[in-house]
Amino acid sequence: MLTADQATQIILALSKPLRTTETVSLSQAFDRILAESIVSKLDFPHWDNSAMDGYAVRWSDFQAHYAHQPVSLKIVETIPAGVPPTKMVSPGEAARIFTGSMLPEGADTIVMQEQATLAGEMVTIQQAPQALGEFVRKQGDYAQRGDLLLPPGTRLLPPAIAVLAAAQYATVQVYRKPKVVIISTGDELVSPEQPLQPGQIVNSNQYALAALVQQWGGEAICLGIVPDQPAVLAATMQEAIDQADIVLSTGGVSVGDFDYVDRMLAELGGQMHITAVAVKPGKPLTVATFARGDRSIIYFGLPGNPVSALVSCWRFVYLSFQCLAGVLAPQLIWQKAITTQSLRSNGQRENYLWGQVSCVQDRYQFTPVAGGHNSGNLINLALANGLALLPVGVQQVLAGDEVIILIID
Repeated sequence: MLTADQATQIILALSKPLRTTETVSLSQAFDRILAESIVSKLDFPHWDNSAMDGYAVRWSDFQAHYAHQPVSLKIVETIPAGVPPTKMVSPGEAARIFTGSMLPEGADTIVMQEQATLAGEMVTIQQAPQALGEFVRKQGDYAQRGDLLLPPGTRLLPPAIAVLAAAQYATVQVYRKPKVVIISTGDELVSPEQPLQPGQIVNSNQYALAALVQQWGGEAICLGIVPDQPAVLAATMQEAIDQADIVLSTGGVSVGDFDYVDRMLAELGGQMHITAVAVKPGKPLTVATFARGDRSIIYFGLPGNPVSALVSCWRFVYLSFQCLAGVLAPQLIWQKAITTQSLRSNGQRENYLWGQVSCVQDRYQFTPVAGGHNSGNLINLALANGLALLPVGVQQVLAGDEVIILIID
């Protein structure tokens, strides 16, 4: 049985970025993964401009005066933002200027309007600027023409979208969304709209995993419920493999009489890489690959218990998905927190306990959910935004002690 870290390394090695890209408009680019280098076509700022409302002045006009000695200058022009200046600022002169306005020729420093008194065509500077170039944004200070602004693999969140817009990229190349095909196996499963008979279980996994894939930015394709019949299962698995980048199936990966997934994967020509991982919940985890031309389809056989299936996705599938999506160096989000209650494990496997992470007095706190940590208890999992990690060999973490949390929201 592999450790969680060993399984992670295998999964990362199997997961390669998709080569297929597409062009999208800037309005459709949010949360996509960049597939090209964004190189600046412009200097940023585009020209010297003012960081304040005030007056554009010449630093040399203040050199012959004491710092607190008023200096009177003639206003030669008012420069609104977006309007280029038309006059040069000569010795003894100033220009009225506003935040973002282009600096006029001859001026090299900005005086805030709060430090000046305007009277007709004259302005009196009550306090000299502290330094040459004060409150001036110099052309090219942030980036210069030809600079790399965003590398491939960048997730296009609002700041990156702003950079694209400022750099005048109306369209952008992004990686295709990974296609994730989802299968639920088991004779006991029924759809939510069906009447529930004794012994049956509602198929929540299909909907939970589809939502998770959508949250990650992928395309979820649901193939529904497959009975515990080897021929039917094999046909559905083949259908999934033929159209997927990643396949997620739930159930059928343990050692029961009706657990056929691993056998069918082998018969279909899959290369088996993982069959079990020393974690709780989620010990039965199958990972196989299928070669399709120049690409590889990754098959994850997840446990049927709903909590186990989701924990397996958060801990392992997420990293694979991010790799395929083109994310640079994908990582799980870990956070140190103080547990408000004692946490217990048998110490034999890496154990995950779900609960609420919150920030209290500048420190993160973890509070386990009420109702126990049972892999079949989907109800209290909905109240969690983090998983507390108890490593192998750790049987107890006392209230008030530090614990490592995997953030899952």
